[in-house]
Amino acid sequence: MRQGLQLKISQQLTMTPQLQQAIRLLQLSTLDLRQEMIEQLYSNPLLELDDDGSEPASQAETNQKTSETNQVEEAERNSEQAPEYEWSDEIPKDLPVDANWDDVYSPASATSGSGGEVNLEQVYQVTESFQGHLEWQLNLTPFSDRDREIASAFIDSIDSAGFISAELADITAHIQYDDVEDELHEDELLAVLHRLQQFDPPGVFARSISECLMIQLNQLAPETEYLVSAKHLVSDYLQDIATVDSVRLAKKAGLSADQLQGALLLIRSLNPRPGEALSSNDVEYIVPDAYVEKSNGRWRVKLNDSNMPRLRINDSYSALIKRSDNSDENQFLKDNLAEARWFLRSIESRNETLMRVAITIVELQQGFLDHGPVAMKPMVLSDIASKLELHESTISRVTTSKYLATPQGIFELKYFFSSHVGTAGGGECSSTAVCAILKEMINAEQPAKPLSDSKLTSLLEQQGIQVARRTVAKYRESLGIPSSSQRKRF
Repeated sequence: MRQGLQLKISQQLTMTPQLQQAIRLLQLSTLDLRQEMIEQLYSNPLLELDDDGSEPASQAETNQKTSETNQVEEAERNSEQAPEYEWSDEIPKDLPVDANWDDVYSPASATSGSGGEVNLEQVYQVTESFQGHLEWQLNLTPFSDRDREIASAFIDSIDSAGFISAELADITAHIQYDDVEDELHEDELLAVLHRLQQFDPPGVFARSISECLMIQLNQLAPETEYLVSAKHLVSDYLQDIATVDSVRLAKKAGLSADQLQGALLLIRSLNPRPGEALSSNDVEYIVPDAYVEKSNGRWRVKLNDSNMPRLRINDSYSALIKRSDNSDENQFLKDNLAEARWFLRSIESRNETLMRVAITIVELQQGFLDHGPVAMKPMVLSDIASKLELHESTISRVTTSKYLATPQGIFELKYFFSSHVGTAGGGECSSTAVCAILKEMINAEQPAKPLSDSKLTSLLEQQGIQVARRTVAKYRESLGIPSSSQRKRF
């Protein structure tokens, strides 16, 4: 093989830092993008807020100082006019029937707020979590130091639903004593557990669903109707309660039809997961990235920029940059100016791409906007990509964590993409539309004669939708709908 030189021209895409930043901004949600813009505002001196509608800073500071001065003068006048109260050390033994506390003891200071209103900012929450609520009750319950240590271990091991899933000996295995005679015994652990099972909410510290329901039933008044029958069902026939044949269950439990129905109603009023009512879950608020509304018979899309800070180049700093100056200070300003311009250009490109994708989705899914999920059309990423002449990965990034506010509700942009099933006429139907149709059919069925998967398949075929029974079962399970045998009610 002979060696030689060869000249070749080729194109190659290089992932520059600017391009990486543009791709990262493209897939950020509205809240994440706002946080990114604030961080860039604080780190780059060439960026500033574009507050055209706000009043000048000097005028705002003057108004603030004037307001503070008026508040101080008003407070001084109120303190001069307020009477001086003195506490009395002597407590009268007998008080009149209509006596008030203020007649005996005068307050040291006036109540906060005008007119005796309560300042809600000064109302603090005592318990912040489910465990905190249990610890608060533990501090109010008389326990010995030994039992309190055991109770604290039980509280630490409780789950969000209010159950204890581990063995009691394993939970308290870390509690060790030097003397062998002082070791913890099972009877002692059970005694502490039964004491904790009286805490609020009813049913906590249970080791099974049956024990949880039984704890709640034991806390009801003895004269509660059908209480004995409910305890009998929970203790012996809990697995049979979910069955649909009430006649067989009544005969098996030795109860009449009225007793069975009354006991079942009482059991359904209980909470099988008592801890979830007090569990502190972080709520994630959704801010739509775009709005769609109908105007003059046409659907129009508008980006949501109400919560976005408006950034611009700082003219004062950019005017200080000199072309022929090679000092470190001037180079620092040049680099930040180029970074600020690229960042603003990336934000503009991101908003433009998001707007184009949202408009295209609205054009293809106008039936969904007018009639709901039943009229959803099948659509994949390649449909939008070919229409906008973009890559499918770009469409995927744009639709990630982006939400569209429609008259039907707020939906993620990926919600509008779905697979399809065939129809009798050779067309296609969206899987989302099939799920919506199945949900309507099941909601309209008779409780005594629920529709089976085979019957649902035949009903869909009558509407021209060709789908297999297994596919119907898959769609039904995705909707969280049980089978026909579990839905049957007499």
